[in-house]
Parts: sequence; C-alpha cells; structure tokens
Amino acid sequence: MRDQEPAPLDPERRLSTKEAAELLGVKPETVYAYVSRGQLSSRRVTGGRGSTFDAREVEALARRNRRESAGSSPSGGELSVRTRITLIESDRYYYRGVDAVDLATRHTYEEVAEWLWTGRMRPGSTFTAPATSVAVARRAVDALPEHAAPTDLLRVATIAAATADPLRFDLSEGTVLGTARTLIPTLVAALPPAWRDRCDEGPLAHRLWSRLSVNKDPDEASLHALDTALALLVDHDLAASTLAVRVAASARAHAYAAVSAGLGVIEGPLHGAASGLAHRLLQDVLDQGDAAPVIADELRAGRRIPGLGHRLYQGEDPRARALFALLEQIPRAEPALLAARDIVETTARHAPLHANVDLALAVLTTSCGMPPTAGETIFAVARTAGWIAHALEEYGERPLRMRPSGLYTGPKPPQPLPE
Repeated sequence: MRDQEPAPLDPERRLSTKEAAELLGVKPETVYAYVSRGQLSSRRVTGGRGSTFDAREVEALARRNRRESAGSSPSGGELSVRTRITLIESDRYYYRGVDAVDLATRHTYEEVAEWLWTGRMRPGSTFTAPATSVAVARRAVDALPEHAAPTDLLRVATIAAATADPLRFDLSEGTVLGTARTLIPTLVAALPPAWRDRCDEGPLAHRLWSRLSVNKDPDEASLHALDTALALLVDHDLAASTLAVRVAASARAHAYAAVSAGLGVIEGPLHGAASGLAHRLLQDVLDQGDAAPVIADELRAGRRIPGLGHRLYQGEDPRARALFALLEQIPRAEPALLAARDIVETTARHAPLHANVDLALAVLTTSCGMPPTAGETIFAVARTAGWIAHALEEYGERPLRMRPSGLYTGPKPPQPLPE
C-alpha cells in the first residue's frame, strides 16, 4: 500500500519547534537550519523562550521534502539526492562551488577537508590523533594477518577507534566534526610503517608517506604530489561508497559506522581498488618497454584496460590532469609518465579513452617506491573526509529517507507452499 499524505493542518495554527521537527522528520536543530537557509520563517514566543512556526509553511516544506526524497534522476530513474557538497559539470568538478583542482593545488588536504565540512577555509589546519584511539587501533590492526588488504586495515582501525570514543552516538555537527578531525589521523597512525621509524607528526601527507614509501627522504615535490592527490580525491559526488555512507547516515548510524560502510564498498575493482590494477599494468609496461603487447594481453583475456575512461568525463579526468602536471616536476617519475602516455596512445588507436585518476595514482605510486595497494590506501584515507561531509549533510535530512522501492519480478502470489 502506498504511503498516504497526512491530513492537512489547521492553517491558522502555529507549531512549536518539537511539533515542526516531528512533522518534518528531523531533529529540532535542523528546523532552525531551515530557518537560517530561508526555507522556514519563525516567530519568537511572546514572554517566553523558543519559537513557533507557521503550520502551512511547515506542511509545504514536508511535502516538498517527500517529493525530493522520492525523486529520480533524468538520466535513467536512478536515486537522486540533493547536495551542496560537490558538483561535476563540463569535465570539471567543484567543492561547494569552488574549482576543486584549484583548491587541491593551492591548499593542503586538511584545509580542503575543512572547506568541504564547513564551507570555511582554515589555513594551517592540522589533524591530531588521540593517543588512546591510536593505541586501540594499532592493536587491532597488528592482530590481522600480513596479507590483509589496505581496506581491511582501515576498516578494523575505524571500528577499534569507535570503541574508544564514548561520544560516537552524538550526531551533533560539532561532535561529528571532532570525530572527523581525529579519525583520519588515527587511520594513518594505525597503518604499519614502511620503515622502522613511524612519522606521527606534521602534515597528514608526510605521515602517510612513511606508511607507503620505501623512500625515507622524500623531496618536497613528491610530498606535494601526495598531498594534492589526497585533496583531489576528497569527494566525487555520489560515488558508490558515498551512497553507502549516506544510507548508513540516513539510518542514523554514527560517523564511524558510516565510514565503515564506505570502506566496505571501496575495495571493489571498479572503485577504490582500480588504482592497484593500473599500477600493475603500468609496471608491466615498464618491464616490457612497450605498451602494445601488454594491452594486447589484457584485451585477449577479456579485461578492460584499467586507468582509462570515466563515465562522468568526456575528456581527461581533471584529477588526472592536475596530478600528471605535478608528477612532471619529479625527475624520477619520467619513466612512469612515459609508460602511462604509451598506454593512452596505444589504446586510443581503437577507443577514444582518456586517462583517469587511477592511472595518475599509478604513476605516483610506481615512481615513489610504493606498493600496488598504495593507491587504494590513498583513495580511502582521502575519501574519508568526503564521507564525513556527506554523513553530516544526511544527518540534517529526514531519517530513513534513503529507501528506494523494490520492483518485484518474482512469481505472482499466492503460490502454493513448497513441499
């Protein structure tokens, strides 16, 4: 049976904050957010505290929210979600209206994350991990077998850090932002170091480098490339993992659980793990000195060529273009850059595909002494900030709205009981 519209309210009646919140299916704080955004008007209670709201306005907003949450995309009936975080348009993408590539190349990962969360730039932002959370997360990660994948480590570290946070069920914006600023550095700190000494201070990119690269003395250009890669990958609209995060947040799962949902999706070969496939392809081309036989083997095996093409961009992925430009300033990256160009040009003879960010990540990880799985780690750490931004946005919406209807195609009931 379809949900019926509620009976109309008395048009002259004014609602309390609690009543308005119940009708809209949101928290009282969100009612005031609607006021600040101009979507509702309020009137202070004479001689008392609190505000009242026009019943007709609240009812109209509730109807609009229901229509929007049930809306579909014009591109094929897919779920459509209104968001103020990321826009992808005309082969460019924007964080809260600002060109994302400009932000990523001019600001640190931490500063870009703060912009995504709050819409305010906080120059010099740094993230610090609490010692208790780090200790708990490291113990959990150290207990895993050596062959555990990067997302296994990060997922276990996330769950462990949650157990050390008694405020994890507080979904207010301030508390969730506090979680974000401590969870991300905790995830990096929990990763096993690539060499004996851990780097647990300084910019997040420096700390992550010590977990991924065998090179103990990175040059500034390489560190800047890694930091920019993190910032470029912070968010990319409603990718599969981000949608999973918003579904979890819609059910009011806490921030750690929402991030864990994203990590559960990201290790698919068509998502976060794609850079590892591109790394191995690039390494094969470097070993053979020619992309043609490597591409031929991939196609003969029926595999798509990793690192090429993107459903949201007609031309080159802007993230790849920005990262390639930085890698060109690193002399030791030249062989990998030439191999990547060979892959693109060889494939372009038969299919007009451009490089995507996975191929650029592969050049970064190959030339900087990182393992094939390093791109997946970079992707997951970076995207955690975007997931938090989407979780925060979803916490301000009607609970459990992320529930599309199933289109049943099974046997028509009633069927006889099975014997």
